[in-house]
Amino acid sequence: MEFIVKIKVDLPGDMPDEQRAALQKAEAERAAELAAEGHLVRLWRIIGRRENWGLWRAKDGTELHAALSSLPMFPYRDIEVVPLARHPVDPAPPSS
Repeated sequence: MEFIVKIKVDLPGDMPDEQRAALQKAEAERAAELAAEGHLVRLWRIIGRRENWGLWRAKDGTELHAALSSLPMFPYRDIEVVPLARHPVDPAPPSS
């Protein structure tokens, strides 16, 4: 299944810079692993906001939740998930 995942990041304003940097590094490393596993397919920044939208793949919502909750910044996120279904006239070939 494919999902559009909208993520708003809300790190505490009083988080120490060193902790913030370590968290961002760990987040980037885990995101790269999820991309290599085929879960994180595409990612877009939303200009002017601490938000991103991504195209994710998982066999179901439970697997997607496991992938998202494995991200180090998960506790600091507001996440909206939109499951996608193939449209009958979509000109793109079906994804695997």
